Amino acid sequence: MDVVTDKVIKGRSPYADTDVIIIGGGATGAGIARDCARRGLRCLLLERYDIASGATGHNHGLLHSGARYAVTDGESARECIAENRILKHIARHCIEPTDGLFITLPQDSLAYQQRFIRSCNDAGIDARAIDPAEALRLEPSVNPSLTGAVRVPDGTVDPFRLTVANMLDAREQGACFLTYHEVTGLIRQGDRVSGVRVFDHQTGLRHEIRGQVVVNAAGIWGQKIAEYADLRIRMFPAKGALLILGHRINNMVINRCRAPADADILVPGDTISLIGTTSTHVDYADIDRLQVTAQEVDLLIREGALLAPALAATRLLRAYAGVRPLVASDDDPSGRNVSRGIVLLDHASRDGMEGFITITGGKLMTYRLMAEWATDKVCEKLGVNASCTTAREVLPGSHAPAKESAVGMLPLPASIAGSARYRHGDRVSRVPRGNRLDNSLVCECEAVTAGEVRYAVDSLTVNNLTDLRRRTRVGMGTCQGELCACRAAGLLTRFNVATPRQSIRQLSQFLDERWKGIRPIAWGNALRESEFTSWVYQGLCGLDGREDNDKPEAEHGI
Repeated sequence: MDVVTDKVIKGRSPYADTDVIIIGGGATGAGIARDCARRGLRCLLLERYDIASGATGHNHGLLHSGARYAVTDGESARECIAENRILKHIARHCIEPTDGLFITLPQDSLAYQQRFIRSCNDAGIDARAIDPAEALRLEPSVNPSLTGAVRVPDGTVDPFRLTVANMLDAREQGACFLTYHEVTGLIRQGDRVSGVRVFDHQTGLRHEIRGQVVVNAAGIWGQKIAEYADLRIRMFPAKGALLILGHRINNMVINRCRAPADADILVPGDTISLIGTTSTHVDYADIDRLQVTAQEVDLLIREGALLAPALAATRLLRAYAGVRPLVASDDDPSGRNVSRGIVLLDHASRDGMEGFITITGGKLMTYRLMAEWATDKVCEKLGVNASCTTAREVLPGSHAPAKESAVGMLPLPASIAGSARYRHGDRVSRVPRGNRLDNSLVCECEAVTAGEVRYAVDSLTVNNLTDLRRRTRVGMGTCQGELCACRAAGLLTRFNVATPRQSIRQLSQFLDERWKGIRPIAWGNALRESEFTSWVYQGLCGLDGREDNDKPEAEHGI
C-alpha cells in the first residue's frame, strides 16, 4: 500500500482515544478530517457504509457557479462562486470546467433574465448575455427555439473522486477512516459528549471510542445522531429525483433561466448526461428507502426535452434519488425556499451540551467551506491556533497537469490510459501496469483495467463491489455491470478482499441494486438489456440472488 492503512496508524489502534471524532463520510466529513489532520489534530472518521454513500453520492455533480441561487439566496451564491474558484485550483482532476448556459424559452419571461444577470453580478459571478445563435454554436444540443441565453462559469465535479481525494490527503496527514462502522449512541458524562458507541458491520463487534470533540457531519441523518444526546435538530427531507442518460448529449451545463423548478438542469458528466432534479418533501422515516416514481420519470423527460430536444430520444440508463440535508425553517411544502446555506450548531451554546457540534445544510459545492467552519470551531474548543490551509493546498491527484500525468502509462493504449488519468489525476502513475493481468480490461464501458482495480484495493479502501464502483466506475457504464461485474467480483476474490462465497453474495447484491435503478425506466432497450443480463447471470451462471441473505453491504449513489 502507498498510504497508511485504516486499521493501524503509527501503531495506534483506531479505537483509541482521540482529539476529534467525525460522524459521516460524505464530502463534508472527509473535508473536516482533512482540515483537522492538517492542523495537527488526531481525528477519526466513522461512516456507517462507504464514503460518499449518502447525499454526496446522490447529487447531479454540478460545479455551481452560484448563478442558480443568485436571485433567491445571494449569500449561498457568493459562497458557491468563491468555492468554485478554489476547487478549480485544488481539485482539478475531479472537475471539468464546462461553463454553463441559462436559457430562456418562449414560455419564459426575458424580464427574468435581466434580473438574473444583475443578481449574478451583485454576487461576483461573471454572467454575460449572449446571442441565441452564439449559444447554439457553443452548445448544439440546446433547444433551438431559445429566445435568450446567459453564459456562466458552471462546471461538473465527480463527488466520489472528490471525497476519495479528501480521504487520501487526510489519511496521509494521519487521520483514520473506519467505513461500515455505524454510530449507535453518544457517550455522555453529565452535560458533555465524550465519545461514541459504534457497531462494526463487518465483524459484528461493538466498540466505545472516546474523543474530546464529536462532530456530527451526518447530513440529513444528523437529526438522528443529535437525538442520541437528547437534542433536537429539525431537518427538512427534500427528495430529488434524477435520470442518467445512456451517453453524453451536451458538453455545457444547460439551465433554465427562470425561478428554480423541477427538471431545469442538464449536466454532462464523464461519459453520460444527467437531468434533474425534482423536489418533494418526504417523511423523515423514509430517507433510507427513496424510490423514483413513474410520474417523476415522465416529468424529467418532458421538461428535460425542453432544454435539449435530443433527450427525448436518448436511451435512459437508470434513475436515482437523493435527499437534501436542509434545515427546516418555514412551512414551504416543496423545500425550494428553505435556504441552502450552511448551518453550524455549537451545542454548548445552543443546548448546554459541551463537546458536540453539528455541521449541516449547505451543498456539495461548499463542502470545503463547511469543513473549515467546523474545524475552526473544533480548534476553538481545543485551544488550537493553527489556521486553515485547505483552500490553497492541492488535493492528491491534482498536483500535476493532465499531460504530465500521462507520462509512464505505456504500454496501455492511449484511450485506456486517458480514462485512468481522468479518474486518478497524477496518482495514475501508481496504477499497476505492464503484466498481462494488470493490463487486461475489466470494464469496457469505462475502460477500467485489472491494474486499476488492484490500485483501488491497495490504496482506496475497497471492501466490496459497491465500493469498487465508486472508486473506478466499474458497472456505471452502458451495460450497468452486465459484463464487468462478474470479472470485478473475481478480482476482489483474487486480491483477498472477499472469499468466494462473499464474492458471490456481493455480486448478487450488486446486480440487484443496479436493477433497482433501472426498474423505473425499464422499457425499450433498457428492459431488453436487463432481461439479457438476467439470462446471463441466472441462466448461464446459475446466480439466482438467493446465495446468502445475510445483512447486505448497502448500495448508495449513482
